[in-house]
Parts: sequence; C-alpha cells; structure tokens
Amino acid sequence: MHHRDLGSQGLRVSALGLGTMGMTLAYGSSNDDESTTTIRRAHELGIDFFDTAELYGLGTGSNEILLGAAVRDFRDEVVLATKFGFDMTAQPLGAGFDSRPENIRKVAENSLRHLRTDRIDLFYQHAADPDVPAEEVAGAVGELIAEGKVKYFGLSNVGPRYIRRAHAVTPVSVLQSEYSLFERGVEEEILPVLRELGIGLVPYSPLGRGFLTGVVKPAAEYPADDMRSWDERWQGDNYTYNLNATERLKKLAAAKGVTAAQLALAWLLAQGDDVVPIPGTRNADRLAENTAAAGVELTGADLEQIRQILPGGSAGSRYPAAMLASMSTD
Repeated sequence: MHHRDLGSQGLRVSALGLGTMGMTLAYGSSNDDESTTTIRRAHELGIDFFDTAELYGLGTGSNEILLGAAVRDFRDEVVLATKFGFDMTAQPLGAGFDSRPENIRKVAENSLRHLRTDRIDLFYQHAADPDVPAEEVAGAVGELIAEGKVKYFGLSNVGPRYIRRAHAVTPVSVLQSEYSLFERGVEEEILPVLRELGIGLVPYSPLGRGFLTGVVKPAAEYPADDMRSWDERWQGDNYTYNLNATERLKKLAAAKGVTAAQLALAWLLAQGDDVVPIPGTRNADRLAENTAAAGVELTGADLEQIRQILPGGSAGSRYPAAMLASMSTD
C-alpha cells in the first residue's frame, strides 16, 4: 500500500481508506464482530485512514465507538476522521443542521470519548449549515486545532465559494465528496479550486454505493432500511442503463484480470495523487479485493474506453431533489 499527501497541510495517508458508515447505517443489518474484523484486517493490509461520523451512529455514537474499539491496539498508527454538522434531534434524522460553534465543540468532545483518543486527526463539517457562515465554522475548528484536540480541518458536500471562505480563516486540508465513475459532479468547478488551494479530495461512495461491485439488484428487492431501495440509480430505466454500463466495465476489467470494483477504484486513483477514495465494506474478503486496486495500473487506452462507457456518470441522481437542495451550497 503506497501513501499520498492529502492537501498541503501535512496530512499523509494510505492511497485507499476505509469508510465505516455501512457498519451501522444505510445498508441494512450489520454485525459488529464482522465489522471489527474488517477494520483490523484493513490495518493489516496497510490501510491507515478510517472514516466515521456522528451521524453514522444515529445519535448514539455507535459507529465511532465501534471504530475506536477496533483500532485501540494500533491507534497511533492510523488516521481517524469524523464529522459534525447535523442536528441529531431533528426528525427524520439528517433533516436538520447544526454547525454552531458550541455544537462543534460538543461533538468534538463526544467524538474524542467515543473514539478513545486524545485528538481527532481530521474533523470534517459534514454538510453546510445555512444559519452558520463558513467563516464561523472554520474559526471554531481552528480553535480546536490550536488546543490540540483536532489536527486537520475538512469540509464535505460544499461548493467552491464556500471552500474559499472557510479556507481563508482556517486552512482546509481535505474535501470529502461523492465521486466515482457514476458521479462526476466535482470535476468541472470543484477539483480546480481544490488544486489551486492545495486541498486533497476524499471520494465517498467510490463504488457507486455498491453498483460498481457488479453485485446489484433492482430497488424493490432491497429492504426499506437500505438506501438503495429509494436511490434513483436503482429505479426503472436508470437501473437498466447503469446495469448495462456496469456489465461493459466488468468485461473491460476481466480483460485486465481485475474486478469491476478494482477497475473503478483504479480509475479514481488515476485522477490525481491528491485523491484518496474510502470504499466502505463490512466484509474482509471484499476489503482485500478493494485494497488490491491500489496496485492496478490503467493505460491511456483503458481510461478512454472507460470514458466511452460512462461519459458523464450514471443515470439517476445520487440523492432526491429535496435532499440535494437542503445540502447544496456554493
């Protein structure tokens, strides 16, 4: 496993990280023992970048607690990233935001306790709060950095102007955003700003929320507590288009002796040395498959063929329109 610099502030991590959201949220029932085994196996395979969030524990801290317990024997060898910014009392969960400085501090203290650590390596604002300016958020995180409770500041799900405003107050090390062969929204306006300012990119859902693993079924076949049951990309004609594209990607991958998931991750890694995907999985075998993508080399011809298969990403929006509207900020 090779390493990459995430931004210009000194954060260096493995070329692939591990997202833990699905271990407690959004993808149906899970097993803590299996998840713990997977986290520890990731460390054995050279992954040292682990991603969690207050939201992933549904207000209980369960995701952070799971991660903190799993890495306790090698805490100083890994980078732990977590997030703040949602109002955990709003219903339904995720419907409200809270990035007031007092809440940022409260979340930080909770996360430190849940993760069993004396510092948060990377502290993201999970989504913008329309009632709290970017400058105020950045200032609050800057205070935590000055106190040694946080090492690096990150943003998630925000646009170019918001990034610039926050960065002018406290240097932003990382932007986390959905980015994959299926979702290309960051390419035109956001990536150029990140590179201008020396900010790294951490793509979440780099496998199209599982579609690019090649193991998928229509939305109606997923349980109600699985987000794929309502994701537009699993619906009707969208599903047909996306499944066809995935089958073509699988054929290209097979010709190279790799899986579709490895091809998709290798494509992201080829987008720049400042890009570190965080595929999520609860399964140690799937983890090993994903990790092997760090060694896959794509030629110019491979990249062109991939572009022809999915020239602009998938069919269907990554979130319902109302959710995207509530999250969006320039």
